[in-house]
Amino acid sequence: MKTTSIGIICVCLFLFFSFSGVYFAEMGSENTIHLYVSTAGQDIWSGGLDAPNPDKTDGPFATLEKARDAIRQLKAEKKLNRPVVVSIRAGVYTLQKPFTLTPEDSGTETCPITYAAFPGENPIISGGKPIRGWKKGPGEFWTAALADDEKGEWKFNQLFVNGERRTRARTPNDGFFHIEGPSSQDHPFQLKFKKGDVKKEWAEKGDVEVIALLSWAELRMPIVSVDEETCVAVLAGNPQPSNREKDARYYVENTLDALDSPGEWYLDKQNGVVTYWPLPGEDMATVEVIAPTIPQLLLFAGQPAEKQFVRYVSLQDLTFRHTSWTLPPKGYADVQAAYDIPATIAGNGVVECRIERCLFQHLGNYAIELARGCKTNHIVGNVMTDLGAGGVKIGEPAIRNEEQDVTRNNRITDNHIHDIGVVYPAAIGVWIAQSGGNHVAHNEINDTFYSGISVGWTWGYSKTNAHDNLIEFNHVHHIGRYMLSDMGGIYTLGVQPGTVIRNNCFHDIHSYGYGGWGIYPDEGSTDILIEKNVVYNTKSAGFHQHYGRENIVRNNIFAFGAENQLMRSRMEDHISFTFEHNIVLWREGKLLGSNWKDDKYKMDYNLYFDMRGEDFNFAQWTWKEWRERGQDVHSLIADPLFENANEYNFTLQPNSPAHKIEFEAIDLGSVGPRQECIRK
Repeated sequence: MKTTSIGIICVCLFLFFSFSGVYFAEMGSENTIHLYVSTAGQDIWSGGLDAPNPDKTDGPFATLEKARDAIRQLKAEKKLNRPVVVSIRAGVYTLQKPFTLTPEDSGTETCPITYAAFPGENPIISGGKPIRGWKKGPGEFWTAALADDEKGEWKFNQLFVNGERRTRARTPNDGFFHIEGPSSQDHPFQLKFKKGDVKKEWAEKGDVEVIALLSWAELRMPIVSVDEETCVAVLAGNPQPSNREKDARYYVENTLDALDSPGEWYLDKQNGVVTYWPLPGEDMATVEVIAPTIPQLLLFAGQPAEKQFVRYVSLQDLTFRHTSWTLPPKGYADVQAAYDIPATIAGNGVVECRIERCLFQHLGNYAIELARGCKTNHIVGNVMTDLGAGGVKIGEPAIRNEEQDVTRNNRITDNHIHDIGVVYPAAIGVWIAQSGGNHVAHNEINDTFYSGISVGWTWGYSKTNAHDNLIEFNHVHHIGRYMLSDMGGIYTLGVQPGTVIRNNCFHDIHSYGYGGWGIYPDEGSTDILIEKNVVYNTKSAGFHQHYGRENIVRNNIFAFGAENQLMRSRMEDHISFTFEHNIVLWREGKLLGSNWKDDKYKMDYNLYFDMRGEDFNFAQWTWKEWRERGQDVHSLIADPLFENANEYNFTLQPNSPAHKIEFEAIDLGSVGPRQECIRK
């Protein structure tokens, strides 16, 4: 009888501890409530231990959802009186749907909620699923059959082998085909190809895709029909009005007869069979092969229109991998920046939240998006790489008028965003649309196919919410990589009073055709201060203003433009910009390109030098004629005497003539991510 009573008491205590979900959490430090999630955990346990106990009667939770629900219970019982930390142990957490946080999952200023890696460990939040059961096929091929319930349903477009992205079967393997003449504006798109480039049987398969590169955007569409006599392929959808380029490049993807090189793969979607040609040395008995299943991993589901926000939640030191991309039946035609492609972590109505020191890797889309009604959030110290689209999106195309709907005052700092645009090449490192008061600082953005940073989303002089944005101390380099055109290290649009671009380093900006610029104020860019930037190694020019009003460009270094150093396009009845106290240095190309015919610009106190030692003109005018027009009256033509410009050391020697134009030294020592902030 005594033994039975003790057993009953133990069972009751176990059930209480397990289903309260809170008891062991409150046994943590006096100042913090601790919960734990582990791949060795169970959701019937308390979540208050960081590992299963010896008897396997208690331990961590198994899922993020259970930890979130336990916090909800704390709040319901009015026990959320301290900060909460959910520590996630090492391992892979595969999601079937996005982990969602709603306003009821908010913390407070004094009791924030943090989802973080357990100290010293690397938990991975994944949207992928392993593919196993590989069998030797014909030739170099290996095949794997999907499960019966996956055939025709799991139509993945990406494959990762041993932690590396593999190439979806494409032709040509290197380089491109070319459209014959101007690209189509027909509805649907009609591609004129060179004889033999496109096959009729590709249309019969139904999911063979054309990817065309058109100026600053891309088009990706299935082939619907092919006329081999007229050499015209009809695609599934319509182009955008701006999708224009003569003799545009394209390639074809997702057909088995293009699988002709190691590292390529193909999915027969109807029959559910994956075919892969392994790289040398890959053992298909031991390789890890993963394909994504879902496009998003975490949602901040605030409701700004109802003034319901997700507040005071942090994500720290987590890894997010393997999200999918999907193609609508009529394909995709980009307007610009792949702005409408979703993100792995996406939020509306997000306030005072933080995403810190996380790794975003092997994704099919953007990494992070804070769209409508998002304020005072921090995206700090993250690494974003191998992305189908871009890094960070802030704001949205729509101009919101109600305060609860406006996105502003977010900080994007100390991130490293690189090797992006793998699927959508027009994607941006950091994209800010109708949003103001944001601080983009100390980021490194490199190896993109289009612009590094884009600010503003109003073409011309009409209303915009993009103003007072501060872009400083960023290192933006190797942009474009000869893929698209009409781009900048930084690109701006619209009237932006209070926006400042300063102390950045932009270099190695190379477009395919026209428009590889360092700093690029495009249509309507107005009231922007551009100062103390260093720009070098650009294809088209270090600075180009398409059109805008009364921008100030001062105390910058523009060096080594290949075609031009400075460009200005449209003439208008107002002052385009004031250009003062700058150093311009070059060794090829012209000083001024495009349109300088009028006098609606102010240039003075600058220093110019052509390292070839040749006389040069200012557009069509000589130096004397230029000054007689009232331009550069106090400017100099002289060697600026940098320490070693050829090695990109732009430190001024003590006797530099730049001091005579009141040039202030630019310190690049703190450009890029700061060591104390970055992911280790």
